[in-house]
Amino acid sequence: MADARDLLEDYVRSGKVMQLSTLDDEGAPYVNNLWFASSLRPDRLYFISRPARLHCANIRSRPRVAGAILTIALENPKQPVRGVTFTGTAVELPTTNIDAQIAIYAGRWPETAAAIDPARLASGEAHHRLYEITVRSWILYDEENFRGAPRQPVPAL
Repeated sequence: MADARDLLEDYVRSGKVMQLSTLDDEGAPYVNNLWFASSLRPDRLYFISRPARLHCANIRSRPRVAGAILTIALENPKQPVRGVTFTGTAVELPTTNIDAQIAIYAGRWPETAAAIDPARLASGEAHHRLYEITVRSWILYDEENFRGAPRQPVPAL
């Protein structure tokens, strides 16, 4: 039988867009689709966004988040689903001393490097900020490898 943690890590690494849910002022979920990068062991997800966006304001006020990463090309409703969901806490990272985190995101998406260039962030010229999610829990959902019980809780590391 396949190892759930190994599959989860493969799916997170191969996923490109996550659906991220933040909480608005009334506690209602607000969902966004965001390009992301990951660092596993410890489990972290990164995304960039403009700080004025609603999901960023929500994170500054209420850092609890949840999300999903789907790792299959969608073709028809009969195909087995494979993906992950997660819960965690998110923060807007400072504009200095985050070179390692910038390298993770820009390494995955080199086209975005100018948006989070360390010198531009430090000088206030960058319009984007880098956000980090510390994953607290994972659920692997895999109808292909775990047909009888596709929902597999996987501890966050």
